[in-house]
Amino acid sequence: MTSAQSADIAAAAAESSLPVSSNSTAVNLESGQPPDMQVYSLKAPQAAVRGVDEVAGSLRTSLRDGLSQAEADVRLRRFGPNEIESPPDDPLWQKYLEQFKDPMILLLLCSAVISLLMRQFDDAVSISLAIVIVVTVAFIQEYRSEKALGALKKLVPYKCYCLRSGILQFLYARDLVPGDIVHLNVGCRVPADLRVFESTDLRIDEASFTGETDPVLKSATQLHESNVSTGGSVVGMKNCAFTGTLVRCGTGKGIVICTGEESAFGDIFRAMQEEEAPKTPLQRNMDRLGKQLSFYSLCIIVGIVIIGLLQRRQMLEMFQIGVSLAVAAIPEGLPIVVTVTLAIGVMRMAKRNAIVKKLPVVETLGCVNVVCSDKTGTLTQNEMTVTRLITSDGLAATVSGVGYAAAGDVVAEANGARLTASSTVALRWLCLTASCCNNAEIRGNELHGQPTEGALVALVNKDLPTTVFFVKGAPDRLVRACTSYWNERGQLESMTSGQETRINDWAAQLGVGGLRVLGLACGPDQQNLTFCGLVGLLDPPRPGVKDSIRFLQQSGVLVTMITGDAMETACTIARQLGISGGTGQPISGEQLDQMQPDDPRIPETRIFYRTSPRHKNKIVRAFQAVGKVVAMTGDGVNDAVALKAADIGIAMGMMGTEVSKEAADMILIDDHFQTILAAVEEGKAIFHNIRCFIRFQLSTSIAALTLVTMATVFNLPSPLNAMQILWINILMDGPPAQSLGVEPLDPDLRKKPPRRPSDSVLPMELLLGVLRSALIIVAGTLFVFHREMSDNKVTPRDTTMTFTCFVLFDMFNALSCRSKSKSIFTIGLFSNRTFCIAVGLSLIGQLLVIYVPPFQAIFQTEALYATDLLFLVCLCSTVFWISELAKLMHRHHYNFSRAALSLIGFNNRRSTKFSDSIV
Repeated sequence: MTSAQSADIAAAAAESSLPVSSNSTAVNLESGQPPDMQVYSLKAPQAAVRGVDEVAGSLRTSLRDGLSQAEADVRLRRFGPNEIESPPDDPLWQKYLEQFKDPMILLLLCSAVISLLMRQFDDAVSISLAIVIVVTVAFIQEYRSEKALGALKKLVPYKCYCLRSGILQFLYARDLVPGDIVHLNVGCRVPADLRVFESTDLRIDEASFTGETDPVLKSATQLHESNVSTGGSVVGMKNCAFTGTLVRCGTGKGIVICTGEESAFGDIFRAMQEEEAPKTPLQRNMDRLGKQLSFYSLCIIVGIVIIGLLQRRQMLEMFQIGVSLAVAAIPEGLPIVVTVTLAIGVMRMAKRNAIVKKLPVVETLGCVNVVCSDKTGTLTQNEMTVTRLITSDGLAATVSGVGYAAAGDVVAEANGARLTASSTVALRWLCLTASCCNNAEIRGNELHGQPTEGALVALVNKDLPTTVFFVKGAPDRLVRACTSYWNERGQLESMTSGQETRINDWAAQLGVGGLRVLGLACGPDQQNLTFCGLVGLLDPPRPGVKDSIRFLQQSGVLVTMITGDAMETACTIARQLGISGGTGQPISGEQLDQMQPDDPRIPETRIFYRTSPRHKNKIVRAFQAVGKVVAMTGDGVNDAVALKAADIGIAMGMMGTEVSKEAADMILIDDHFQTILAAVEEGKAIFHNIRCFIRFQLSTSIAALTLVTMATVFNLPSPLNAMQILWINILMDGPPAQSLGVEPLDPDLRKKPPRRPSDSVLPMELLLGVLRSALIIVAGTLFVFHREMSDNKVTPRDTTMTFTCFVLFDMFNALSCRSKSKSIFTIGLFSNRTFCIAVGLSLIGQLLVIYVPPFQAIFQTEALYATDLLFLVCLCSTVFWISELAKLMHRHHYNFSRAALSLIGFNNRRSTKFSDSIV
């Protein structure tokens, strides 16, 4: 450090005499520094309310020369690099082992170990294989999705211009320390949190933090404490620049006040780190089912032992039998089919432009009942567009076209005539001013510059000529600088107080609609301007969003808009999109600060404005506190915490930041809000298919278990041998079961309200259906077994008839399980091609087992007559026809119940428990 620099720093320190703030980080400097000299890392709210000299004094820096390299090195060692440090990742083997914490996996592990100890090696191998498949698929999915924290580093620029020892250097951003002086230029990203001390039309895009479309004009002016938020919001801090934001225009200089994890960017990082994603309803359901199966297995063991004791049989023998049956009762294929069904759902959604990063998330979409959406870039285009204009002669016009594309017309509101630059003199000068008082450029349909200026260029590109430069600004201030205006005859007329009033009234008229209003004027100098007119700008809604919101609301999903924009703009967009259903008034971020997390007004509100990331997270939590399943959409850094806290985080794939994509559970490739509709429908279909599979597998499993149990307990001849039971297990967990997971979406599911998260994957109604089918299968199989065993001897024909009977029951049962309440003839006998192929292959396999000699030897079967097969088909189809009859009765009961409810005044929402069963 030079003597001159030391003198500057000492003088600045003497002038400041600032106390240590509890929000500042104090560090004693090494080597050569007096012990009482300290360096402070300031937070933005502290720096914003202090003068530039005070901030420089606190940070012991020189605005003219910056820090010396030696001092910067000392501070770098103390504060660390300007980076977001992620905690060390767990080794892959540890992540893999964490998958075994699932209750169903633990239950299967116990079953495999017990089977191994009892030398039932076939069962041990099959169960172990099922565990490996499920755990591996889940591990791969989670491994791909765990990048949220690392993505934050992508927004930190690699290099920046920094003043060190009076020399402007091009340094790595990670080497910046508090007290450094940074120069900002158009197009660069802010490398650290800065206190601006010099600016020339410096405008910074903070949309990734605030959600606001317009770049913020920065200045060095000290702010009053009443104008600065202490809650972490960057809104309103016009003398500070924040890490990762983009310089849209102008130049500036700033003092680095904090770096790395101490920056506003780092605050979001820490919040993401601390936030834990909630368990999905399916995960909770499967956990509960695993515990139930464990309880039932224990009951089987105890029951078998008690029966053995009553029969005066050996306790060890009965215990072994009980354990074997308990292991057999656990459907090891269930986790496989659930995982495969979810994976298929992920692939189907990818074809519909939605990427899901975690398998259970797919099903959760089916019970989402609140969508909290960020406005800018999600519901709207994030492209400012001129939608209305009023020229100085009173001509009002509507501007068509969306975004920065040249397509569109300027149409007079009075008579609908299409206007051109030659229509009026005032319109010609308005367009010339809009074009030339502008630093923006549109290449193709892509903007280079400020969104507001881009909107003006796009207006002029709509078949209007461009030339000349003039003035634009706030109408009330601009009109005071105007001495004349263009009248309806295209002549200059002196500005009067009456005309000023009319212009201000026009501006108010445009502003009522939530438009941002700009005045345009031209003239030989700024003190002698001619007023040209007004333009109203708005970030327009995305195409198709309105219809998607309407459909979601009709199906019982609440749509809530969360934005950093002003209330008027937020309400205008909400009206255009048809967001409705709430009983509360719009709530601002400041009002949210005054509310408790359980304030009932929050879930009743559909519009939140002037919000920060902290507010978005609070809103999500408030909805979750009243039992809602929340999907949060967003595209900016500011959405990351709420995306992770929500039950479903949905990011935009094209316009979204890397942070939002990595924090989200699902990414919309095309950025279309309506893709959420497809995702919700897919979620409903997947849960429906999982239930259908569970119904099929449990009914088959219970039937097989009952047959073996009866034979074991009552010392009867076994109706099925070991190889036949193995074949039945293959069918139970194999192609027919898997094909139920790809059942096409039932159109009626689209109209159904979201299911309740508390709804069990195995409700009582489904369990009764399982028991009914199992009872029919057991009764029919025992009937065939008893009929064939008339000579009290078990022959190959007896077991073949019994075996084939059970398999055919299995196939007809699978057919009836395709829908819980709709007739197969309604949904289409061949509508699921995968199911038809699976059943066809299973039947071919059964015929091979019966009629091919090598297989006859393995399965101990013999050929059956055609009359035998006809008899078995007629008998086994009873499980299908009885199921069809039960569905018919169920539908009539539902229709009767719905009619009764409507007569006594219940609405559709209150009768959800009836409508939930019609699938």
